[in-house]
Amino acid sequence: MKLSRRHSLQALTAAVAMPSLADVQTPGIRLVVLDVGGTILQDRGDVVEALRGAMARHDITVGAAEIGPWRGASKRAVIRHFVDQQSKQSDGGRETLAHEIYQDFVRQVNEAYKSVPPIAGAEETIRKLRENGYLVATTTGFDREIVMPIFRRLGWEKYFAAMVASDDVLQGRPAPYMLFHAMEMALMNSVAEVMAVGDTPLDLQAASNAGLRGMVGVLSGAGTEEQLRREPHTQILASVADLPALLGPKR
Repeated sequence: MKLSRRHSLQALTAAVAMPSLADVQTPGIRLVVLDVGGTILQDRGDVVEALRGAMARHDITVGAAEIGPWRGASKRAVIRHFVDQQSKQSDGGRETLAHEIYQDFVRQVNEAYKSVPPIAGAEETIRKLRENGYLVATTTGFDREIVMPIFRRLGWEKYFAAMVASDDVLQGRPAPYMLFHAMEMALMNSVAEVMAVGDTPLDLQAASNAGLRGMVGVLSGAGTEEQLRREPHTQILASVADLPALLGPKR
């Protein structure tokens, strides 16, 4: 059965042959780690276009389909991958080129994200989770210089026990280190008490590699239902707006 991203929670829940986390969590979830772009902020395609444009201006030609499998990864890593693939320069030359492309990308994305709105219901979800006793954190494939101005614009910094960017760790998704760093900052000891939520296959792969209790895909961003269901997951939801109903008050 193929579902659109706009299907209700009831339709999605009926299609997921897995129990509610409320039935399986032992001990209960205490920390919910949210991806940013496509999960709590709308994905308008700005990131892909900024990557393509920045690389094209430096003679690195990449199509949207080639970038697709990298959605959710460190943007520095994405750029370096395609530079290494196409550039004939020396190692030092490729490093310089990748840095120049990245700075071009940052300028474009910072401009675009001055107006990118949240996913419908995202802020209400974050507030409700906190009211219900959960800690909330974020991880992102953006570097800190991109994501922090967004949070400041929205006034969201106050909500999060941890805000982890791709440049806070040596390896981004699908490696689990951003999630572990979020746990460290939130003073969490057990992966059995942590849920990660994201819109891309790499989000779910990172959650699986971290061994988290909850691995939730959302259909509000880059990943299709078919793509997300191929990855390890506990739930697939329409959007983060459905999280409070899934989790309920913390035990």
